[in-house]
Amino acid sequence: MEKEMNDDELANYVDRQLNNFFGHCDSVYPYLNDALFRVEKCFRVTKNKYYNDGNGKALFSPFHSGQYAVFLYFLSNTIYRMEGSAALATQIYYLNKILHSTDWYYEVELPEYWGVEHPLGSVLGRAKYSNGFFFYQGCTVGGNRDKYPVMGENVILYSNVSILGDTSIGNNVAVSTGAVIKNEVIPSNSVVYGQSPNLIIRPRDKEYMYELISDVWNNIERK
Repeated sequence: MEKEMNDDELANYVDRQLNNFFGHCDSVYPYLNDALFRVEKCFRVTKNKYYNDGNGKALFSPFHSGQYAVFLYFLSNTIYRMEGSAALATQIYYLNKILHSTDWYYEVELPEYWGVEHPLGSVLGRAKYSNGFFFYQGCTVGGNRDKYPVMGENVILYSNVSILGDTSIGNNVAVSTGAVIKNEVIPSNSVVYGQSPNLIIRPRDKEYMYELISDVWNNIERK
């Protein structure tokens, strides 16, 4: 992966931000390689020219806010997975919220590859997420009465979508701007409009959905 900073510079950069906001914090350096490994796997399959050079080589700059937001999530979640300092994971989660107006808690398990475009105002709760998850600004995935959504592969949420409660979304689904889905079952290969309980679900040909999804991902897995 081509990086704007080397590992020492990046660790120092994050450490300084954490110390400026929260006082003395543990260093992120012990977790950096594992987090960057996950970032590379995520970025190398995207078609976004700022994340990938077009030949499968991932690009990472901490000065690109979308990339940095994804990196901070992976860093905090990596600390959690490695049973590191809960305080440090919490501080990185909070730093991400301060810098990018995102709420992606470090205990929430996002998939191997997922993506964002203008993620301001996004809240990702304790749902089950799958590869190919992609969302825009203002999206919320959350619970209702202790039930959380389950999402298949290649789900795209356009701006200001809410997915709530006991909702199951199949593979290859696009959810239109402003839609609210609550306690629903959405079949694979469909486009969704409107708000529960009056959703409009439009079945689409699988090839149509793959063409839509391939605007976002390279070498998508066909489900």
